[in-house]
Amino acid sequence: MNREPIWRFTAFGFAAWGTIYTLCHVGHLAVHYPLMVTIVVVLALGFDFCNGIHDAANSIATVVSTRVLTPLQAVVWAAFFNFVAAYLGTTHVAKMVGTGVVHPEAVDTLVIFGGLLGAIAWNLVTWHWGLPVSSSHALIGGLVGASIAKGGVGTVVGSGILWIVLFIVLSPLIGLILGFTIGLVMTWLFRNARPSRVDSLFRKGQLLSAAAYSFGHGSNDAQKTMGIIALLLFSSAMKEPDFEMPFWIVLICHTAMGLGTLIGGWRIVRTMGSKITRLRPFGGFCAESAAAVTLFSATAAGIPVSTTHTITGSIVGFGAMRRLSAVRWGVASNIVWAWVLTIPAAGSVGALTYWIVAAAHAVLERWGWAPPLV
Repeated sequence: MNREPIWRFTAFGFAAWGTIYTLCHVGHLAVHYPLMVTIVVVLALGFDFCNGIHDAANSIATVVSTRVLTPLQAVVWAAFFNFVAAYLGTTHVAKMVGTGVVHPEAVDTLVIFGGLLGAIAWNLVTWHWGLPVSSSHALIGGLVGASIAKGGVGTVVGSGILWIVLFIVLSPLIGLILGFTIGLVMTWLFRNARPSRVDSLFRKGQLLSAAAYSFGHGSNDAQKTMGIIALLLFSSAMKEPDFEMPFWIVLICHTAMGLGTLIGGWRIVRTMGSKITRLRPFGGFCAESAAAVTLFSATAAGIPVSTTHTITGSIVGFGAMRRLSAVRWGVASNIVWAWVLTIPAAGSVGALTYWIVAAAHAVLERWGWAPPLV
């Protein structure tokens, strides 16, 4: 039986519902909130949508490259579990992004606007190159750059940035160790099993591991945009500084990311699924399980980690377990260089965007055309 029409209908239904739901809330914002707040919220949702295209490709790369699911089935599968995380996840990471990166009182709508544009610009450039860099660190880099451009280094929360930079190193390292360990344990457990039986079993198992990884991706990554929107509402004096998330913010962020996932990031799928190391269902299961465990742990601790770094480390760890030559270290090194450059590059674009937008706003204000800042 050809189930492809069912998957297409499911994808269309989710896309239609998500678009209508998001537009309704944007309309509510436009009526009840200042214009600049509405513009920046729309831009934040645009970032989440790009994040779905860019980062959620990591969720489906292994399950597509191992041919467990078709690309259409994989994006619907990943989008569903990204969205489900809205109902079952926590908001610890959102509070960290809202209060632990820059001082909320030093932020205004132009800072957040500049930071988001910096992150989106870096995401689009690296998407074009097919490099799986971190949208999370692009967002944080853009926000930090715009904040420094406005008020200097004192606007940055040093301890929060230290934790984030530390986990740039730790999240892929933890993923690598877990990918290596899970691969080693599974290889020993199934050492006497027939290859055909192992392949059949892990084709089913990879559906679970891909779902777990997509859920972890949604529960960690969507929260970063939640934190940005909460920071915006606080800086606009429209929200108390407790950073408790209204559920409508949670839902529209997960919806935007889910819609981006349906579009898919096929350039990055190819890099993650075959260029680093060749994967079969057995390897895909081990890599996704290792990444999911890392993401669940970080989210529970409220640490905004990179899902990209985590899954890449897990794939490299499994490949190294088979043999070191199974990993294409040249591709892996290019990815690492992109990671290193993400925060400074997005920060530079965020600072430049803030200066341009602030200057343009000052000119428009002089002519009486500028929307009021809040």
